[in-house]
Amino acid sequence: MKYTRLVFSFCVCLAFSQAFGKAEGDLSVIRQNFNRIYVQSEGEESPLKELLLQNQPGFSVSDRVVMELQQRVPYEAARMRHYLKALQADGSWSDINYQDTNRSGWDPRLHAERILEMVKHFSNPENEYYHSKKVEKAIHLALRYWFVQKPVCLNWYYNQIGIPRTLGTAFILFEPFLTDAEKQDAITVMKQARFGMTGQNKVWLAGNVMMRGVLENDLDLVKQARDTIVSEIVRGGKEGIKDDGCFHQHGPQPQFGNYGLAYVYTMSLLSGLFSDTSMAFTPSQLEVIAGLLEEGYQWVIWHGKMDIAALGRQLFASAPLHKALSLAFAATELGGGRDAHCNQVAARLLKNCFSPRNELICHKHFWQSDYTLSRRAGWMASLKMASDRVMGVETMNGDNMKGYYMADGALYIYKDATEYYDIFPLWDWRKLPGVTCYDDVRPVPLLKHSYYPGNRGRFVGGLSDGKNGISAMELDRDGLKAQKFWLFADEAVLCLGAGISSDSALHVTTAVEQCWSREEPLRISTADDTRIWHHGRGYVLWNNSDSCFARTVASSGSWHDVMQMYKNDTISGRLFTLYLDHGVRPKESSYCYAVLPEATEADVRNFRTDNFRVMCNDSRLQAVWQVDRSVCWAAVWEPFTLRVTPELEVDFHTPGLYRIGRGAGGCWEVYFSDPMQCQDEVQIMVNGRRGTHALPQGKNRGITLRFEID
Repeated sequence: MKYTRLVFSFCVCLAFSQAFGKAEGDLSVIRQNFNRIYVQSEGEESPLKELLLQNQPGFSVSDRVVMELQQRVPYEAARMRHYLKALQADGSWSDINYQDTNRSGWDPRLHAERILEMVKHFSNPENEYYHSKKVEKAIHLALRYWFVQKPVCLNWYYNQIGIPRTLGTAFILFEPFLTDAEKQDAITVMKQARFGMTGQNKVWLAGNVMMRGVLENDLDLVKQARDTIVSEIVRGGKEGIKDDGCFHQHGPQPQFGNYGLAYVYTMSLLSGLFSDTSMAFTPSQLEVIAGLLEEGYQWVIWHGKMDIAALGRQLFASAPLHKALSLAFAATELGGGRDAHCNQVAARLLKNCFSPRNELICHKHFWQSDYTLSRRAGWMASLKMASDRVMGVETMNGDNMKGYYMADGALYIYKDATEYYDIFPLWDWRKLPGVTCYDDVRPVPLLKHSYYPGNRGRFVGGLSDGKNGISAMELDRDGLKAQKFWLFADEAVLCLGAGISSDSALHVTTAVEQCWSREEPLRISTADDTRIWHHGRGYVLWNNSDSCFARTVASSGSWHDVMQMYKNDTISGRLFTLYLDHGVRPKESSYCYAVLPEATEADVRNFRTDNFRVMCNDSRLQAVWQVDRSVCWAAVWEPFTLRVTPELEVDFHTPGLYRIGRGAGGCWEVYFSDPMQCQDEVQIMVNGRRGTHALPQGKNRGITLRFEID
């Protein structure tokens, strides 16, 4: 009996020892990964780090991802000397406003940032301050100030996510030097983050809980945090990664540049922190994240800058550059930089998004996000819309104070990606390129809750044949109605508007362009149209000459008016603006123009408008016959019969978007999408021959369907 109890006790002790050893092993590896990622990698050279050194974000940003991008900037002796010299006896810095009440760009966050930066340099054997007693004393002093004063922000985000995320990393790197009292205070700070919320907020909070688990040597808590994190590595939910390759948060709202970017960046970091442990991300989990890069983010970066339409509410200075750069780091480090599939995806992203010539030559409509992107070798176009299904943008915490019209058909066309870079303070926000809205001297309305009051139009969507495509938008907002249509072809983007109506005493305008002025525009007028050439781009307007206005004017504004975290300083510059005036109380007004993204003056003069024959442009049908491809593109708002050519007559029975042309075998090839996402089948007759096909349902409503008619 005694022998049995002895054997049992031995087995229990052995199992406990193995479990404890495994716990210690995983936690030890995580600590080593923190050191490897935050300290050891600092001295590594790479093209991305060189680009970062040339474009440092600085410390004035409140974007979490860009703040962490700044943390990657290699050691600067002058900055460390400033921290040590300016640190006051109570552990505070005189140049930080600890009484700040801003909800965005909260100044005391800089205290936490400086602690982390000092800890990183203190922990780096290759740094002159490695294990410096002076630096160690400064860190203890700065920590004491935070632990005693306990600064609190009016914005919950900093208290539960931002500060614990920054200080948590510092606590783990500095853990061997923390006193017992400091460690308990550190754990108290980390306890401000608890499991909860959805989407990226859920991931952030769980990541902070994971760091607390490391500090407490609680492997079970670390595992629970890890499982909470990976529960968000899914597609097709109400928020998070969508089936169309976009990322949504705060409801059905595209969030590529804000929460989506933070998701990719955080998941990439966590995949490195959990690597070589029993909690490492699985290949299938990494594949889901890589899929978001391939199907989503690869599309929204052009020449190293993120599309304005993808930024969401975060219209910070240099945001397109710094967000793109943050994404590049995240892509190259996904899976710890050792997963073959992730590395291949990252290589393609870098080639297509950061090299001079784009090889992703395709057209895509994100059908769950009302967002279209068209990419060619030398240019990219983006179109941001909204509907009664999809919210456009949001205003929150003083961010995006002027973005009321940002999702009303804003069309941005990029060649060198500098056309609109840092233009936000100077913009006339009622004349965003592509947008039809009221012209008014009063301030732009403020978004009260996300995109409220948003577009009530249901007919909003896009169609793609892979390389080219069309999009359409029913605009119904604030008493203004319009039917807008875009055709994205190789040499031009054709823009049509019809049914423009309003009872307001305000003028209604459609902006064709509003970008930085590089030179005086050249106006080329003919009897039939107006042609303008400006900085390698052409604009050709049909039947709009008497209402077309082009101007290059000096403009001034303040970043504070757009993003209230900035100081109210005035900046100035010259803008080129081109717009159409539809007058007061327009009834069924229309427009037609083409933008030539890559054009010489001769190209603009010689552009043949008859290659894009506008067969109809009214509230029933917007249809174009593209002569050089023998293709008909149409937005059918109600059933309509159209004689396109002597050889082609089409009876459109089902409203929607169409592309009709000859297929390889001589049959009529039809592409169709349902922009209302509510129909069950499409019916069409081509030269008397009927085609009826069931439409995709569920989450696939709105995607492009292809079929043939003999």
